[in-house]
Amino acid sequence: MTPRRRLPAILLRLAVVLAVLAGIVLTALGPATVTGLLPYFTIQSNVAVGVLAGYAGWCALRDRPEPPSVLKGAVTLYITITGTVYHLVLANPASPFAMAQPDRQPGEWWGNQFLHTVVPLLAIADWALFDRRGRLRPRYAAWWLAFPVGYLGFALVRGLIVDSYPYPFIDAGELGYDGVAVSAVGFATVFWLLGLLFVGVDRLLARAGRTEAAEPPPVAGPADPPPPAETVEPSAAQRETTGSG
Repeated sequence: MTPRRRLPAILLRLAVVLAVLAGIVLTALGPATVTGLLPYFTIQSNVAVGVLAGYAGWCALRDRPEPPSVLKGAVTLYITITGTVYHLVLANPASPFAMAQPDRQPGEWWGNQFLHTVVPLLAIADWALFDRRGRLRPRYAAWWLAFPVGYLGFALVRGLIVDSYPYPFIDAGELGYDGVAVSAVGFATVFWLLGLLFVGVDRLLARAGRTEAAEPPPVAGPADPPPPAETVEPSAAQRETTGSG
């Protein structure tokens, strides 16, 4: 990373870490407890982003190699899923899986916004502005589904034990396992397409960077020719002297 980009990257990654901490702490000040929040994909993805942003900020500060692009792409995808699912599915009254939004105290409201809006936007900005380009491959979009699929298995096993599910679209008690399977396939397809979108954007940004680097610097035009020497008319005395010679 160039010295000119290092300071903005450090500041943005510090903002990500602070936003994650603020979101978790403010949310935990409400009815929910920290242990009660841990089963949620929202908290797990935010913690992953905060840890990676802290490490990436340290790498930039010490001029060390950046985290692997495949790892950063995965974590950025997960926090993007968090923001997208919240705004389009859980908090959207038109969604069949909309959850009733409780009346939150100001601190809890801000915590919710940090976790579902501010952190995803900051993480996407960090990925777009400071990640190394041209390193993502289409097959990564399938690899990145490993964590959401693993989370689904965790949520279903936990639901059998405590009879509670963190999200309505994986609530086997309401949908049945057939309904959860249909829901999971649909969400997995959307997540895979979103991962492919990240790969496509990465390639576009890489191509744009190469094009910009390949442009030759502007060539200075030829120097203007010096102005012609000014002709000085001889004085009358000089003409007389010349004529008498």
